[in-house]
Amino acid sequence: MSFNGKNPNDFVNDIDRMKNDLRNGLKFLGPFLIIFLLIIGGFTSFYTVEPDEEAVVIRFGKYLTTNPPGLHFKIPLGVDNVIKVKTKRVLQAEFGFRTENTRTRRTTYSSNNFKNESLMLTGDLNVADVEWAVQFQIADPFKYLFQTSAPEVTIRDVSESIMRRVVGDRSVTDVLTTGKMEIETRAYELMQEVLNKYDMGVRIVTVKLQDVNPPEVVKPSFNEVNEAKQEQEKAINEAEGEYNRVIPEARGKAEKLISEAEGYATAQLNQALGDANKFEAILVEYKRSPRVTRKRIYLETMSSIFKKFENITVVDPEVKGLLPVFNKSLGVSNGK
Repeated sequence: MSFNGKNPNDFVNDIDRMKNDLRNGLKFLGPFLIIFLLIIGGFTSFYTVEPDEEAVVIRFGKYLTTNPPGLHFKIPLGVDNVIKVKTKRVLQAEFGFRTENTRTRRTTYSSNNFKNESLMLTGDLNVADVEWAVQFQIADPFKYLFQTSAPEVTIRDVSESIMRRVVGDRSVTDVLTTGKMEIETRAYELMQEVLNKYDMGVRIVTVKLQDVNPPEVVKPSFNEVNEAKQEQEKAINEAEGEYNRVIPEARGKAEKLISEAEGYATAQLNQALGDANKFEAILVEYKRSPRVTRKRIYLETMSSIFKKFENITVVDPEVKGLLPVFNKSLGVSNGK
């Protein structure tokens, strides 16, 4: 019996020869294969963690350790798996807007509509368009990777829920004007509290309101109302200023008049008391010597009266040959 015209013994010899060749080839290939595996293992046994990263090491699917920045060793060939996480970088979640380009000097934003995120109801049943950004850092990379299946989605959901809650507790005027800082602080506290309960290994850095406006449909009406309120506040402030100017001045004048009247009354009273005491003293002297006292009073009274007159000459009718004396300013000689 033959195989394609060949002797069966020749076929067996060919097979044996091929086995011998393969056996000899493996003797030479084995060392090269071992050297190749050692080189590959050497290159894959070390890894570098950048300064803004931390490395989570997983061995056979189980968490092993978290390594800081630097050069580290791992078991190659898929035994140890390393996941690098940017823990020092501040990440940002944006709501109501999206930043497209931050590499140039001027930041550009997406033109897409994100009103489903930013439109929310206030406490007085008005609608406000609130745009904000949440900045956060990864505090624990292992928890960030394995505590939740989608940590970034969870952070966005928590942030949006908390912001709607905080805005819903305030009036639209408070949200659009003076309450922004209070809203940011309250939202920051509540977001961190919820994320801590989820044990996600995330730390909120800041919550920043970017732009808060009324909806486009009602913006003209809202601006008119806002202008009217500003005019009202302006009128109130002007009235209070005028009040603060006039009332203290009137009170000062009134206090001055009262003080002057009280002083005048005191002076009159003291003068009346003095006159009464003087009269009583004169009465005592009069009772002692009526004639002398009466003449003295008469002379003092005449003296005080005549002091008020000018150019008066008193002449005794018994005096004879009196020559008048005239003032030199009249241009008349005095007779010398």
